[in-house]
Amino acid sequence: MLIIGIAGGTGSGKTTVVRRIIEQLPQGEVTVLPQDSYYRDNSDIPLEERQKINFDHPDSLEFELLVDHLTALKKGETIQLPTYSYVTCTRGEETIAVQPTHVVIVEGILILGNKELRELMDLKIFVDADADDRLSRVITRDIIERGRDVAQVLDRYKKTVKPSHLQFIEPTKRYANLIVPQGGNNVVAINLLKQYIEQNLNK
Repeated sequence: MLIIGIAGGTGSGKTTVVRRIIEQLPQGEVTVLPQDSYYRDNSDIPLEERQKINFDHPDSLEFELLVDHLTALKKGETIQLPTYSYVTCTRGEETIAVQPTHVVIVEGILILGNKELRELMDLKIFVDADADDRLSRVITRDIIERGRDVAQVLDRYKKTVKPSHLQFIEPTKRYANLIVPQGGNNVVAINLLKQYIEQNLNK
């Protein structure tokens, strides 16, 4: 099994990179574990307080469960992937059965900051993007997917997203084996990744 970690700031284009990689590989060869599925359940606190949670802080994630799941997949075991709602800031009751495949991609802003998780990865990638481009994507995404208005997005960006990026995300770039600027638009980097994966699949 080949385990690839793809990190980068919010709105950097990580998901696009993952999608481009999957599109170029045989169907059923790749499993994606999104960091977003492993946010802690916050159903025990009022909704108003939940909406103030800093999702760009390592404490918001249940890394222990993600490490356990990745370890189980390496052993050939099926896992139950949690589901998470950004609207209610809680975990869903339903889970998704995920079976081991030849390639597992772990994707998320904070994944390179956890030592146990890093040690399970064969390749670590950091998707880099200009701060203005990331903010533009965050505004669009949060309005469409998370029911926020522009003022809420900008306030959150100023208070939590930007400071957390500088403190917890940007420094993890040093752990990356490969830094991909321009996200999913970097065709050369995507092709190199595809070749690397195919070489490992053929072994």
